[in-house]
Amino acid sequence: MKKVLLAIFGFVLLAGAAAAQSDYRIKSGDTIAVEVLEDQQLNRSLLVLPDGTVNFPFAGTIRAGGQTVDEVRQAIASGIAGNFASPPTVFVTVSGLRPEPPPVAGTAGVAATGPVIGIYFLGEVKTPGRQAVAPGTTFLQAVALSGGFTPFAATKRIQLRRTVEGVPKVYSINYRALSNGAALAQDIVLQEGDVILTPERRLFE
Repeated sequence: MKKVLLAIFGFVLLAGAAAAQSDYRIKSGDTIAVEVLEDQQLNRSLLVLPDGTVNFPFAGTIRAGGQTVDEVRQAIASGIAGNFASPPTVFVTVSGLRPEPPPVAGTAGVAATGPVIGIYFLGEVKTPGRQAVAPGTTFLQAVALSGGFTPFAATKRIQLRRTVEGVPKVYSINYRALSNGAALAQDIVLQEGDVILTPERRLFE
């Protein structure tokens, strides 16, 4: 009888969690996990960018901010459907909520900390999401703090996306050249809100 009650209790907890996710509206800075049953190579965690979008292979840019997990699931499934013989089975969950801003130095009851800026890693990196770093941190230093890249990273084609006076700009970074010391002058100093996007390697790249 005890086992039956535990099983029922567990089911209720799972159902409650699923219901909470179904009503939750995704926010910028959240991390969502996407699984495609028919192709596990598409499984990944995605950071919702400050503009509320995510990028998914074959589906391109998808609006996630303000959407429910089911709405994002439908958008991804529709975007990749042309690559499958039958409609793909897609699962989307919120795996991480937007982190709280770091404590402000001198706030009552909070230990004083040094100033930090928020930067964002996404794509083929080991630790996608927001990273708080000290002002003056360079691209190479931030990569080291984030844990580096996955084996599938196209390290010659990294993009640094930055908004300058309201205008989006994209800078190309060749990490391989930087790490070999051939282009250290191009080791960019990061700014608040910078997004570092590491794409997946192409075949034979």
